[in-house]
Amino acid sequence: MQIYKVGGAVRDRLLGKPVTDIDWVVVGATTKEMLAKGFRPVGADFPVFLHPQSGEEYALARTERKSGHGYGGFIFYASPEVTLEEDLIRRDLTINAMAEDDHGVLTDPYHGQRDLDDRVLRHVSPAFAEDPLRVLRVARFAARYADLGFRVAPETLELMRQLSESGELEALTAERSWKEISRALMENQPQVFIQVLRDCGALKVLLPEVDALFGVPQPEAHHPEIDSGVHTLSVLEQAAMHAQPLTVRWACLLHDLGKGLTPESQWPKHIAHEHKGLRLIKAVNERFKAPRDCQELALLVGEYHTHGHRALELKPSTLLELLQSFDVYRRPQRFEEFIVACEMDARGRKGFEQRSYPQAEYLRGAAIAARTVAVQPLLEQGFKGPELGEALKRERLEALKAYKEVAST
Repeated sequence: MQIYKVGGAVRDRLLGKPVTDIDWVVVGATTKEMLAKGFRPVGADFPVFLHPQSGEEYALARTERKSGHGYGGFIFYASPEVTLEEDLIRRDLTINAMAEDDHGVLTDPYHGQRDLDDRVLRHVSPAFAEDPLRVLRVARFAARYADLGFRVAPETLELMRQLSESGELEALTAERSWKEISRALMENQPQVFIQVLRDCGALKVLLPEVDALFGVPQPEAHHPEIDSGVHTLSVLEQAAMHAQPLTVRWACLLHDLGKGLTPESQWPKHIAHEHKGLRLIKAVNERFKAPRDCQELALLVGEYHTHGHRALELKPSTLLELLQSFDVYRRPQRFEEFIVACEMDARGRKGFEQRSYPQAEYLRGAAIAARTVAVQPLLEQGFKGPELGEALKRERLEALKAYKEVAST
């Protein structure tokens, strides 16, 4: 029995990055032997065990072959006869196909260290094209390591293109797709993830609503970058630069989908794109079964982001309706995420990246003004039921009128 550290732990150590999760592969062992040493089995499709002390995953060396459609269409074979090299060749990228023994000796049969040095994301073998999930994984790695200058090898991008055209991507489950997309959006440069998907043709399969934005012009006075798709990538980039949470990044990706529906005859204007885009945002949310907080914020940002930009001009009554749409009294954090999504949208324009966004503080102040209206005095005046709601609304409107008057002086 020989045990090797494999995959990301080896890759990140060689890159000088922190190693968090460690995966191990066991060569020359059987399930019976692993159980005898106290390992706990957890693998349903192939033998994976948890170490009795550390809880880390140990997998028996295995081979695989394609047996059906999609991500799950594989037959795995684990045996003491399977070599380390045979186990490594089934992995996606050369930089993930290295192993290290307990003496720190590197096994690198597919030149992963060379590709690390050259900053290249390259597939290990033609079997790469058998697994559609790898399209998303490679795009995610491109986003993760973009800061280090990594790029996807042309021959690997070609295989990704073939996968995108094969129909295999449609076999991915919503859960698997969302797991990769959500992880990619939280990388340092999530816009690279979207760009790589577009470069290989996967974006028009997975997110056709986002792909449709590229080539759609916007008014140059407000959007010097002109292209709606380029703008979306820039907004996503700003969200990452400002360390925004997943909810905000997802909303930033989807906020302008309505512009993809504008007839060419109306370009570069996009009248009512906020409302038109809601059905597309809803469709994307449902396709990937996004978490509820991501779904809700994406829809609200899509519908109201231009309200955010025009905050200083809004009438107190419109401002009150905006606050109530977000249930700002019970869910203040959601309104805060809306504000920062609007700010990322404003900054995601060529030449506007460092501009101030006074609307943010104005909206925060408005929310405070509305929330500070006390209910108790109204109860003491005898208001209850629907009448109490109306009285509370009147008081909040007066508070916003006073706030706007002070803020404008």
